[in-house]
Amino acid sequence: MSISELYHVGIVVPDLEAACARFTTLLGAKWGPIVAREVELQDGDGVDHVELHKVCYSKEPPYIELMQELPGSTWVCNEFSNIHHIGFWSDDLAADSLSLIGAGCPLEMAGRNGGAAPAAHVNHFDPLGIRIEYVDAIQKPMLEAFLTSKA
Repeated sequence: MSISELYHVGIVVPDLEAACARFTTLLGAKWGPIVAREVELQDGDGVDHVELHKVCYSKEPPYIELMQELPGSTWVCNEFSNIHHIGFWSDDLAADSLSLIGAGCPLEMAGRNGGAAPAAHVNHFDPLGIRIEYVDAIQKPMLEAFLTSKA
């Protein structure tokens, strides 16, 4: 397996419909249908389970899978997030940051260059417990070269 095989980020949420609406507001995400189905599983102790899973996938990459919390299963929310952030390129860092603030997603951190901020990137922390990061698209060639270098 390699990192190039990654095709989605999965997030357990307490309210699937509300989370879809929230990510539409924050990111402009478009969603496929919410699918509910019984899934046959076996846990690490060899015990069989049948669980009703309710999920929804975004329609465009980077794909996001939202999963309805299911108490008593592995699909539960916790006080910690296993996802630090979901990153996106921005052609207008300041405007995109203000858009997230306007959508109720406060700024947690912004890069700065001397006294100028935001510069390079911004992180916003949403009440769902997920950070949204915008990275200035002017950095894309440099970051892609860094990420693909063999050094």
